[in-house]
Amino acid sequence: MADLLITSAANPRLKQLVSLRRRRTREEQGVTLLEGYDELALALEAGVRLRTLYHCPELMLDAEHQQQLVDDERAHGVEVVRLSRAAFEKVAYREGADGFLAVAPAVRHGLDNLALPDNPLVLVAEGVEKPGNLGAMLRTADAAGVDAVLAADPVTDWGNPNVVRGSKGTVFSVPVASASTVDTLKYLRDNGIRLFAATPDTDVLHTDVDLTGPVAIAVGTEKYGLTDELMDAADSRIRIPMVGRANSLNVATSAAIVLYEAVRQRGTR
Repeated sequence: MADLLITSAANPRLKQLVSLRRRRTREEQGVTLLEGYDELALALEAGVRLRTLYHCPELMLDAEHQQQLVDDERAHGVEVVRLSRAAFEKVAYREGADGFLAVAPAVRHGLDNLALPDNPLVLVAEGVEKPGNLGAMLRTADAAGVDAVLAADPVTDWGNPNVVRGSKGTVFSVPVASASTVDTLKYLRDNGIRLFAATPDTDVLHTDVDLTGPVAIAVGTEKYGLTDELMDAADSRIRIPMVGRANSLNVATSAAIVLYEAVRQRGTR
């Protein structure tokens, strides 16, 4: 069967696609948007089954090679829709679109969906507001072999297109969960996971604590850091050395530094 072809930027179907940028609409339909060839390829490798694949050959960076992905998904029974350049640019949500956009099932994000190993390394992101920061932390988590990323009292959702983009699609390969801070702390306690809270308000350096064994590293909001509730529940408060005028780092950078100290201590994972 030939692909459906949409050439008009005013096509009603495109309006429905654009509406998925809104969190409420995504949650009502149980889906998320996935844009970009690299992100899409990683998600498929992680086992994601697409609902619909939209593509624009005119915008593909390597059409001869990338067309294979389209052919494979069509062969797997995925609905494939071809868009004209004008139509694709109507629904693309990022600059430099490369001709790939897909609708995929929403990321499963319940604590009960997690299956941690015996010696887990976990990242807790409490109240992080910027989707790009959450996405960047997912990329680090994927690279460092982190076993799960927990969003405590989340402001954004895992299906936010900018989380997907910032993570380069690793939101589909790294186990994630969302819960209240209370439930997150209970989960860590019930699973025997020690909690280390990253904050500038301590004398203990992140290199001076034992980050082996079951460990969770917590980072907080971009402006206010971690809540008192989480800080009080932590087994230890740790800080990254700062010798400049600024008293803090970007939250995604802070998470990366502490996570890789944990990786160093734990050896090659």
